[in-house]
Amino acid sequence: MRTKKALKNTLTSFILEIVTILCGFILPKLLLKKYGSEVNGLIASITTLVGYISLLQAGFGPVIKAELYKPIVEKDKEKIKNILKTAENFFRGISYILIGYVILLCIFYPIVVNTSFDNSFVVLMIVIISISTFAEYFFGITYMTYLQSEQKNYVISIIQIILKLMNLVILYFLIKMDFSILWVKLVSSLIFILKPIIQNIYVKKHFNISLKNVEGKVKIKNRWAGLSQHVAWTLSTGVDSTVLTVLKGVREVSVYSVYHLVTSGIRGLIGSFYTGIDAMFGNMIAKKEQEGLNKKFSIYENVYFLITSIMCASTMVLILPFIKVYTRNITDINYIRYGFAISIVIAEIMYTIRKPYTSLVYAAGKFKETQIWAWVEVIVNLVLSVLLAKKYGLLGVTIGTIISLAIRTFELIYYSSKYILKRSINRTLKVILLNFIIIFISELIILIVIHIIAASA
Repeated sequence: MRTKKALKNTLTSFILEIVTILCGFILPKLLLKKYGSEVNGLIASITTLVGYISLLQAGFGPVIKAELYKPIVEKDKEKIKNILKTAENFFRGISYILIGYVILLCIFYPIVVNTSFDNSFVVLMIVIISISTFAEYFFGITYMTYLQSEQKNYVISIIQIILKLMNLVILYFLIKMDFSILWVKLVSSLIFILKPIIQNIYVKKHFNISLKNVEGKVKIKNRWAGLSQHVAWTLSTGVDSTVLTVLKGVREVSVYSVYHLVTSGIRGLIGSFYTGIDAMFGNMIAKKEQEGLNKKFSIYENVYFLITSIMCASTMVLILPFIKVYTRNITDINYIRYGFAISIVIAEIMYTIRKPYTSLVYAAGKFKETQIWAWVEVIVNLVLSVLLAKKYGLLGVTIGTIISLAIRTFELIYYSSKYILKRSINRTLKVILLNFIIIFISELIILIVIHIIAASA
């Protein structure tokens, strides 16, 4: 049953990522051509800053999932409802804090960031982009967490597939009909409000879970450790865009966001192969199935790295040709950055290597034990990015990211190998070395094929 659910989650997640990549390439291209790089950079910058509200979510989602695995196995419905009510109270509190945070952004963003837009335009953009985030925390994130714990990520994926396609079609016509960017973003936010509402309805109907009259005062262990982990992770992932916004301006953020379209698309495709895996491992850990855990994780590890190697090698070779085609006829800033293209793919390789081990650590609820290195990662990333950004720009912030990711990745591999899988770290390091060899060989093959095709054309 666990394997069947994992396969279903993987398939729907893969389809979702294909749709996400499709939408992610078409819509930004339309926005760039219609509204220009400055608008695109402004949207990317504001989206990153609004995303910082997830600092308050603070890893509470993974902690809640870890808490739910055991009562789900034991079918303890009262315990499940109390945990979910505790989570709902917490997330709704965040939604109210978000309002205050958005007000602060509206006041200070136009002052700190230099743009050619009127302050009223920037303020409206901040408010519009924040709408769907508010709805997520107020209506649906509690129930999304529960679906993930039940290994029903496929439900979430199906909802997102439908809404993303709906968003693509509607926004395409709005842009072609010359609607202003504010109207385009408003309609998009309203469409994605449906996601948390549908998740809420689905869980209440299919699992017969009602949180009315539930006290919801469960003491969640590892809550503050989860907070620490997620604060560090959110800060680290937002460092590049934030540093570029402050030191280089929103046009450079636009360049970063276009390259990030490619790497995030590859990340999403690879991510479809570990969607729901943490829930499966969490279930096995809750049942203390050590031998089965080691066996399944080893199989998953080998398959995951094979897929990762081929996809990352392909990206390394093809990212610049794609960017050249994608940004053709867009001349308000230079999008062809050779050093940055290579470095951002290397950063993505470092990120994908660590994901199986991150999933394992979270599934085991080992937040407190690994939180120090989460902060080492963000501090190294921030310091190096600030120091290198002024001179090297995009390349500088990416170098900071690569070094910090490498440090954190090794720590996660070491901890999960020694304390969860209880095996030698040498096995994992051999698999990773093989991963890099496959990337190198795959890249050579792709280059040779491209050369042959070009020569025969």
